[in-house]
Amino acid sequence: MVRLPSPIAAAIVFIEAGAVLILEILSVRLLAPYVGLTLETTTSIIGAVLLGIAVGAGIGGWVADRTDPARLIVFLLVVGGLLALLTVPIVRYLGPTAIEGGTFGALRVTFAALVPVAAILSAISPAVAHWQLRDLSASGTVVGGLSAWATAGALVGTFGTGFVLIPLLPVNLTVLLVGTALVVTGVTLSIFTHSFRAVTVIGIILAAALLGASGALVLSPCEAETDYHCVTVKSGKANADRYLFLDTEANSFVDLRNPKDLGTFKYAKWVAEGVDNYWQAQVPIRAVFVGGGAFTLPRWLEATRPRSHSTVLEVDDQLITFDKEHLDLHTDGHLRTVTGDARLTMRNESTGSADLIVGDAFSGLTVPWQLMTVEWLREVRRVLKPDGFYAINMIDYHPYSLLRSEIATLRLVFNQVNMVTKIGRGNAVLFASNDLLPRLRHPASGGRFYAAIGAGGARPLTDNYAPVDQLQTR
Repeated sequence: MVRLPSPIAAAIVFIEAGAVLILEILSVRLLAPYVGLTLETTTSIIGAVLLGIAVGAGIGGWVADRTDPARLIVFLLVVGGLLALLTVPIVRYLGPTAIEGGTFGALRVTFAALVPVAAILSAISPAVAHWQLRDLSASGTVVGGLSAWATAGALVGTFGTGFVLIPLLPVNLTVLLVGTALVVTGVTLSIFTHSFRAVTVIGIILAAALLGASGALVLSPCEAETDYHCVTVKSGKANADRYLFLDTEANSFVDLRNPKDLGTFKYAKWVAEGVDNYWQAQVPIRAVFVGGGAFTLPRWLEATRPRSHSTVLEVDDQLITFDKEHLDLHTDGHLRTVTGDARLTMRNESTGSADLIVGDAFSGLTVPWQLMTVEWLREVRRVLKPDGFYAINMIDYHPYSLLRSEIATLRLVFNQVNMVTKIGRGNAVLFASNDLLPRLRHPASGGRFYAAIGAGGARPLTDNYAPVDQLQTR
């Protein structure tokens, strides 16, 4: 058996490891429309890939010792490529079942999509090492060198996906390119090593084309895919009503003709009532909104209090572009947007510059833990005027562990904390200030006002302790 040239061996393990990491990162975007961008999602994906790598490395080495490594590697590359092409159809088919399946639903979809392909591809490295070993005295050099090239491939796959592929290409197309590259590599190696007959090669090409087409034809649930969200818009009862959905969750409402209309979202009405209860009608204020969505409240503020100034801190610049193209969003001197993680961009806001800060970064399945800690709230307090207040929209259900922890956190930073909620409905709006606070006697949509609230012994959230995904009840 002829030994592979070292550059070819290095290229094979480089491609294999890079493909595994690309698929791992892309799976976050594929799964987000169904299970959200939560700690459980990323944990499931990392766990599935690591399980596949462990199984593949162990079985691959065992099989390589008992068969022709050339034929084995060609087989693994081709099958790995075909399984990669199946990733999109698997997620699109099983994804809807994960929405109601909770954590186990996410695990089921993740493991079905990632464990087989990660196992097959990870079996390649030990097979290549077996093929290259000729002298035990050089085994460390061979194995170490291949491991280094595999790690380099993983690094290129990681950085290339996050910084180049996701911003540049749709996820479906990127998966198609990865699967195709693996199949092409396997077919090329089979020709070089004479591993497969021509009829087998033709069958492989046809299978890859069929799977690639199936992945392209499976409809995405997204109208647009940003770096952070699967975005769709649905019309309401009136012609101008629009509902913005992020990762299949209804995020916000906007009436394109009447921005004063806050629709059916109770939390938006409670925040608006808090503003109207605190400041006299038509009085302009300066507000910072953490999270944009459909820009419901900034539009409302502009319509009800002319000459108000709003700054919207939104992490997803592509969502802002989508709103401008599909939801008639206009930014000007009175409404400006700042893109980036609010934890960082808030630092650029002047001390004591805001009458109102609204925390509206919750989006159903996605909990921004870094915007719920003591350290974040101290930054919020810095930007607020002494007589301003902070309103945060929360989503939690009985026994309200996350809500209680956030109340405990707010009470460490602010002197006054009160709340509006409708028990059992999920949303709660917390108001916090070191001065007076709005007192909503009869909140909209059947909400109940709580002037004095306790945390029930809950532990405050800090940058060092913020298990928000585990605390939230869905």
